[in-house]
Amino acid sequence: MIVRQFVLVFLLFTVTNAALAEPKVATWPQWRGPTRDGVVPSSPAWPATLTESNFQKIWRVEDLGPSYSGVVVAEDRIFITETVEKKDEFVRALDRKTGRELWKTSWAGALTVPFFAAENGGWIRSTPAYDGESLYVAGIRDVLVCLDAKTGMERWKVDFVKEYATPVPAFGFVCSPLVDDKAVYVQAGAAFFKLDKKTGKVVWKSLQDAGGMNGSAFSSPVFAKILGKDQLLVQGRDSLSGVDPANGDVLWSRKIPTFRGMNILTPIQYGEDKLLTSTYGGKTMSMYLKSEEGKFSVGDSWTQKHEGYMSTPVIVDGHAYIHLKSRRIMCLDLADGKECWMTEKAYGRYWSLVTQKDKILALDERGVLMLIRATPEKFDVIGEIKLPFRETWAHIAIAGDEVFIRDLQGVTAYRWR
Repeated sequence: MIVRQFVLVFLLFTVTNAALAEPKVATWPQWRGPTRDGVVPSSPAWPATLTESNFQKIWRVEDLGPSYSGVVVAEDRIFITETVEKKDEFVRALDRKTGRELWKTSWAGALTVPFFAAENGGWIRSTPAYDGESLYVAGIRDVLVCLDAKTGMERWKVDFVKEYATPVPAFGFVCSPLVDDKAVYVQAGAAFFKLDKKTGKVVWKSLQDAGGMNGSAFSSPVFAKILGKDQLLVQGRDSLSGVDPANGDVLWSRKIPTFRGMNILTPIQYGEDKLLTSTYGGKTMSMYLKSEEGKFSVGDSWTQKHEGYMSTPVIVDGHAYIHLKSRRIMCLDLADGKECWMTEKAYGRYWSLVTQKDKILALDERGVLMLIRATPEKFDVIGEIKLPFRETWAHIAIAGDEVFIRDLQGVTAYRWR
C-alpha cells in the first residue's frame, strides 16, 4: 500500500513538473519580433532549406483592404490591420489555427500621400504592439488606439493632431509602438512620447521638432542598455538619440544626414557601446558611445558610402546584412566597416529580414521568399520560392514553425518544417 501511494505521488509530481516545464507557445508580439531585432528564437530550429514541399499553406484570408502593418501573433490569435474604401481603418483578430475572424473594430482614418509617393498608398503603415492584454495600434492620421486584445473593445485613444495642434503627417503614422510593463512609446505629434499604457495619459514628451513637410519621424524606437545605462534609441528625421525612459531626458544625440528626413529603418545596437544605422540620401555608419561621470558622448567608428533605405538590417556573428537603396544586398564587417561582399544582382525594393543562428529569411515586396546562409564569404542562397500573391510590404512574422505573411490583398499562414 505504501509503495502504491509512493508511485502515485511520484507520477503526480512527474506529470505536474512536466506540465510546468512545457514551453510557452511562441509569439511575435511587435515590430521585428520578441526582441525587436529580427532575431528568431533558436527553438524550433529552422529547416536546412526552403522549398515548396516544406513550406505549406495552413490557411488564407482573402479580400482584405491594403496594409503595410506586419502580422502580430498572440498565443491563440493573430492581429492584422487594413484600410477599407480609402476612409476607415480596421483591426481584426483571427484565430491562429484557422484564420476564422474573432472580432473586428474600426475608426475613420485615411489620407492622400504626396504625389511622388502615390504608389505607396494612403493606407495604414505601423505594426501594432501586443503586451498579453492590450493591442496598441497606430492609425495613419496620427492617432494611437489601445484595444482589449480579447474583445477588440477600445480602451483609450489619443489623437495627436487634435491634442498638440500638429499637422497630419504627410506619410502617416509610420513608427511602430514600443511597450514595456507600464508604458507605450511612439514617435508622433512631431515629437517622441511616453504614455501610460493603462490610460493613454502622456508621461513625458521629448525630442520635439518642427514637423516639416513630412511630419513625424518614420523610424521605430528600441530599448537598449549602453555602457550599463538603460535608454531608448530613437532615430528622428535628422538625428539619432538616446533618451532616458524614466524622464525623457536626451542623454546624447548625433546628427544623421539624410534626404528629406527619410530616416526609416530601426537603428541597431551591437556590443556594449556601438550602434549601426543607414539612411536614404546619406550613408551607412557605425557610432561608438563613451560615458564619463554619467555624461555620454558619441563619435564615429566608421562610415560606408552605400545607402540603406526602408529595410532594417540584421546582425549575425559580427557582420551586418543590409538591403540597400540600390536593391543590392551587402555584408559588412562591423569591426571596421569593410565590405565583405555585395551582390551584382538587384532584388526587390524592400526586404523584411529575420535571422536564426547562421540563417537569414528574407521576404521582398514581390513575394519572393529566400533562405540565405549568413556568411561573410559570399551571398549564399540555400532556398527560394515565389509566393502566389501580389505585393507585400509588411514585415514577415515567425512564431514556432508558423510563418505569417500579410500582402496587400490578404494574409496567409504557413507551416515550415
